[in-house]
Amino acid sequence: MKYISTRGNAPARTFTEILLGGLAPDGGLYLPEEYPQVSRAELDAWRSLSYADLAFAVLSKFATDIPADDLKAILDKTYTADVYSNGRADSDAAQITPLRTLAPGVHILELSNGPTLAFKDMAMQLLGNLFEYALDKQHAELNILGATSGDTGSAAEYAMRGKRGIRVFMLSPNGKMSAFQRAQMYSLQDPNIYNIAINGMFDDAQDMVKAVSNDHAFKAAHKIGTVNSINWGRVSAQIVYYFKGYFAATKSNDEQVAFSVPSGNFGNICAGHIARMMGLPIGQLILATNENDVLDEFFRTGAYRPRGTDHTYQTSSPSMDISKASNFERFVYDLVGRDGAKVREFWSRVDAGGAFDIKGTPYWDALIKFNFASGKSTHYDRLKTIRELWEEYGVMVDTHTADGLKVGLEQRRPGLPLICLETALPAKFEETILEALGRKPERPKALEGIENLPQRVEVMDADVATLKAYLAANVP
Repeated sequence: MKYISTRGNAPARTFTEILLGGLAPDGGLYLPEEYPQVSRAELDAWRSLSYADLAFAVLSKFATDIPADDLKAILDKTYTADVYSNGRADSDAAQITPLRTLAPGVHILELSNGPTLAFKDMAMQLLGNLFEYALDKQHAELNILGATSGDTGSAAEYAMRGKRGIRVFMLSPNGKMSAFQRAQMYSLQDPNIYNIAINGMFDDAQDMVKAVSNDHAFKAAHKIGTVNSINWGRVSAQIVYYFKGYFAATKSNDEQVAFSVPSGNFGNICAGHIARMMGLPIGQLILATNENDVLDEFFRTGAYRPRGTDHTYQTSSPSMDISKASNFERFVYDLVGRDGAKVREFWSRVDAGGAFDIKGTPYWDALIKFNFASGKSTHYDRLKTIRELWEEYGVMVDTHTADGLKVGLEQRRPGLPLICLETALPAKFEETILEALGRKPERPKALEGIENLPQRVEVMDADVATLKAYLAANVP
């Protein structure tokens, strides 16, 4: 299988060729030339597979240039109960992503049992092993540059710490994440981990990463790669748990479900879109935003209007405090019939600080056929949802998952079972859980007191030249 750019001006490449890079040379994002299709016979056969075996079945369709035995070994190493147990000894650990049923037809897919307690581990642990495999084959090194609004950073650092030939330079918005999230990242003392706190919002950090990635000479000279969800390897790994969640919530492949997805950078729900394009019977994809509701506005009105960092709110679901969603470009590429010229036209406006509007065009009719729904959740809403879940079911959820449940229950079509994708464990957002419930969430023993550990972080203004100088100084 070959991969092409959403902007249409880059040569087709293989899975391993795009794995270490991130953005395509023309500034676009990579997608398969066509989505592989899953037959009914395959769905029937996959229903009873373990998570690692299901991951092999799905990813074999995308990573066609990795020998099957090698890919199987990497996936078996990645998806084990030891990695996704948080110290638990119960049977759910073996499921990797167990389904929690709140009420008939209302479920939470647990994705936060990895080492950093967030769904990002599901893909990042795999990416770390894939990177190590590819670099060993090439006898090469890689300097990973990424940006995080909360959970990507710690997931990447925990996946890459101690990996031979890999350094991680992770940008985050200074003071904008929870104390737990900051401590998870900044307390790491591994010599191959570099934390950089940017004076600004996540979008500033993400723009800096893109600027460095688009300087092809600098990127090549300093062996720069990325682990943000602009990396196709991340998105492909996330496709797997849509299949797993569907199988867990249904009894037959004749049924349809709705997935509700808390959305910031659009990577998580983009994986759901691709799973549906492959043939998974998803009747509805529900996108949930927080107060930063640029994506909700698009799905309701057809207008995509990123608001800039001056108008991006700092909220109690900080991983979604994003105005410009990188992965949204992948969906728009499919929406406009894979017309790279149209994507270039739209993003030339966005990159210049503008917007685009598809209402009244054939693209609006196409959007309706994709069966998306959307909505937003506020601080008041998420506190209310957290309280109601605790009082009614004895279930504690984090702020982002609360957003997903609130919007999902409002927007799902009658008769469709709802699966809300869990974002993180509530321990990562202790301050807001305390506000909602008057009690602190439990956390794994290994992470108790993490905020008190020494922290190591470089504070930097949102200046690309300063970042490049820092990278050059710290890359041998």
